Amino acid sequence: MSNQTLLEVKNLKQYFPIKGGIFGRTVNHVKAVDDISFTVKEGETVSIVGESGCGKSTTGRAILRLDNPYAGEVNFQGEDLLALNKSQMRKKRKDLQIIFQDPYASLNPRQTVSQILEEALEIQNVVPKKDRRKKIVELLETVGIGAHQIDRHPHEFSGGQRQRVGIARALSVDPKLIICDEAVSALDVSIQAQVLNLLKDLQREFKLTYLFISHDLGVVRHISDRIIVMYLGKIVEIADKKSLFTNPQHPYTKALLSAIPSTDLSQKKERIILKGDVPSPIDPPAGCRFHTRCPYAFDRCRTEEPQLHHIPGQVQQSACHLVEDGAVDFSQLKTNY
Repeated sequence: MSNQTLLEVKNLKQYFPIKGGIFGRTVNHVKAVDDISFTVKEGETVSIVGESGCGKSTTGRAILRLDNPYAGEVNFQGEDLLALNKSQMRKKRKDLQIIFQDPYASLNPRQTVSQILEEALEIQNVVPKKDRRKKIVELLETVGIGAHQIDRHPHEFSGGQRQRVGIARALSVDPKLIICDEAVSALDVSIQAQVLNLLKDLQREFKLTYLFISHDLGVVRHISDRIIVMYLGKIVEIADKKSLFTNPQHPYTKALLSAIPSTDLSQKKERIILKGDVPSPIDPPAGCRFHTRCPYAFDRCRTEEPQLHHIPGQVQQSACHLVEDGAVDFSQLKTNY
């Protein structure tokens, strides 16, 4: 892993307008992603985790400009992607690829695997036409699919094989950054492990950088270097993998970790059940957005929004008033439940 920053996201916002009235005017916004900043280094795997609706997939789509962000900066190799016009962005997409969650919906059912992969090669003009079939065979063999299956349609493959085709398509244009949007969540557990191992092997072979989006902390633990935890459109914690799993510094992270199933019957784990529902991103709570469900919330949490900051003596960053003056041991705190 290099120390060179490949991707820098600054104050990214993604608001979706809510229309109302007879004139269809914008009356409010869904604040799906609200002012987040982070970096990804070359060769690194950074994962974004959180509950459904926290804004993690929206972040990935905004970075790629599949949905144009409301505000902020997305600097890729020092160039702001949001300042590029359509033609410039189309050329830049060669370096930025995505693997979607549903391997069936993301592949054209009317095309063969050969046609699907050739389309990417043709659009980006990566390989001369006479060499494309050879390149496609190489790509398929790289992801574990035999050359004899090159002219099959997506429905003739299993879910794991279809996802391998999706990975081959992302690899086809020699990208630098791949965003994996819940790339294994639709697969069986045994197939998940195979695909995760494949992604790690490809990262080493092709010097890839991943932004891995998932709700499954067990999966994230297997593949990540650093982890970003999101809640209701905000980043609440950033930490390296070891620190996050052994010493979480935000109550929400602690609750997520307590929900990971364990096969060790000798180890009793305290399960933290969060009360209430996730608030609406249309009208998020004042102060800390997590305070309505946090078992440690106090008066300041209800009025003042905590900022993401480095914890003294730690490698982590946390957005929590409890840890502003240093790391906290949650087991020593009284809960409000």
